[in-house]
Amino acid sequence: MDERVREHAAVLVEWSARVDPGDDVVVDVAEGAHELGVAVAERLGEIGANVVTTYGSGEISRAYLSARDGEFDLGGHELALFENADVYLRLGGGRNTAATADVESDTRQAYSNARREVREARLDTDWVSTVHPTRSLAQQAGMAYEEYQSFVYEAVLRDWEALAETMAELKAILDAGSEVRLVTDRPDRPRTDVRMSIDGRTAVNSAASVAYDSHNLPSGEVFTAPYGTTGEVFFDVPMTINGRRVRDVRLVFEEGEVVDFDAEQGGDVIESVLETDAGARRLGELGIGMNRGIDRVTDNILFDEKMGDTVHLALGRAYDANLPEGESGNDSAVHVDLIADVSEGSFIEVDGEVIQRNGVLRFEEGFAAER
Repeated sequence: MDERVREHAAVLVEWSARVDPGDDVVVDVAEGAHELGVAVAERLGEIGANVVTTYGSGEISRAYLSARDGEFDLGGHELALFENADVYLRLGGGRNTAATADVESDTRQAYSNARREVREARLDTDWVSTVHPTRSLAQQAGMAYEEYQSFVYEAVLRDWEALAETMAELKAILDAGSEVRLVTDRPDRPRTDVRMSIDGRTAVNSAASVAYDSHNLPSGEVFTAPYGTTGEVFFDVPMTINGRRVRDVRLVFEEGEVVDFDAEQGGDVIESVLETDAGARRLGELGIGMNRGIDRVTDNILFDEKMGDTVHLALGRAYDANLPEGESGNDSAVHVDLIADVSEGSFIEVDGEVIQRNGVLRFEEGFAAER
């Protein structure tokens, strides 16, 4: 076994999930993540955790969803599993990244809504999602397999404590702010000019550990839960949503809600997301990428949204970690991220003060306060 796989497992179990002896752990292993699953199970055994392993497969999901008539009355067995779990670890890495591309959108929506309680129970655990480098993901990223392996481990095997200290500076700025404005003005694409309220929200320093209310490995972003969004925003980073290609998406917001949209490719996918429920038309997240170990777009949201020089906004559910105690944020059965490149012709303001220009934050070397 590649020693980097064991290092990945150690970071996941010890730094990210903070698993303790006696914890009840659910490990969901994708088709291509067997090797990482073995390394994770070994580490959990050494710690003394209790493990239940499940198998995640896009092809199995497609077979099940395609065979149903669109009506779902789910039993409580999966809910009981998560209600009794302390930790949930998702090890991604399938054989076909588009395995569920032909599942009807109505079926997806019905299934997502039927699993709301399960999803909430899973989010109540110390959950962490990661991915094992597979040939299908390398192909999707347009990279040789060995090249992709190096890319993944460069993003995952970082000095997370040092990155957390750096990202804490951005968290402090957002925590003290009331309004964020994002502007991108470039001749080769539609203009972005969007304002979002963040007053009363708490930003998350997403340093790849549940200790920071962070649940992805790799991570490397600071995110908050905006509301009252108004303006237009253009997302120019291509991505795959529900197994379908989506590119060049434009959203128009009024009073916090999407009132118009278009896309160069995958417009029907965006429409399906927006029609999931009322909350799907509102934002649940504003995230600013800060992981400089991720240096290219790979068509994998786990990596792409963390990349430096990017900003992402998510339609749908807001995370409780961003909200005041006892307050409910935007509720939805979906949480779908869309990404914008802010490496040039862009700036972010917090309460009228520029805190990032062309992807460089004001506390980073090379920041320019003026154009």
